[in-house]
Amino acid sequence: MQANDEQWMAHALRLADKAWQEGEVPVGAVLVRDGEVIGEGWNRSIGNHDPSAHAEMMAIRAAGQKLSNYRLVDTTLYVTLEPCPMCAGLLVHSRIARLVFGADDPKTGAAGSVMDIVNDERLNHQVAVTRGVLGEQCGAKLSDFFKWRRQQQKAAKREGT
Repeated sequence: MQANDEQWMAHALRLADKAWQEGEVPVGAVLVRDGEVIGEGWNRSIGNHDPSAHAEMMAIRAAGQKLSNYRLVDTTLYVTLEPCPMCAGLLVHSRIARLVFGADDPKTGAAGSVMDIVNDERLNHQVAVTRGVLGEQCGAKLSDFFKWRRQQQKAAKREGT
């Protein structure tokens, strides 16, 4: 773990709150280079009707636009949940140097949990990974969201009957 990892993960958690406010799964991501935010995002798949609008995708797209480059070398991506295979592939293709994530994803995690796309030696780039930074807070936010969503669904059923 590096000195500012918790600070940047706390920033990603605040972005996850924006996702929750929009009714999205609360995942936030921030891309940093030399101590500066170059892209940030939160899940927007539901609102954008776009299955690729994950937090990582949104942050990396923003950074590419800001830097006018699709290669994002010497950057660190902070994300509250372990990336899925789509996002892990994006990290490899965009040449991100380092990934820091909070909560493991035992169902679709592609940075060591289910598979390890970011460190597959058959690919032309590997990503250094630090896992578990503010992991309890990141995991709790997701658990709380799904508990809240189940309560909302139960309430809606009661009102509909």
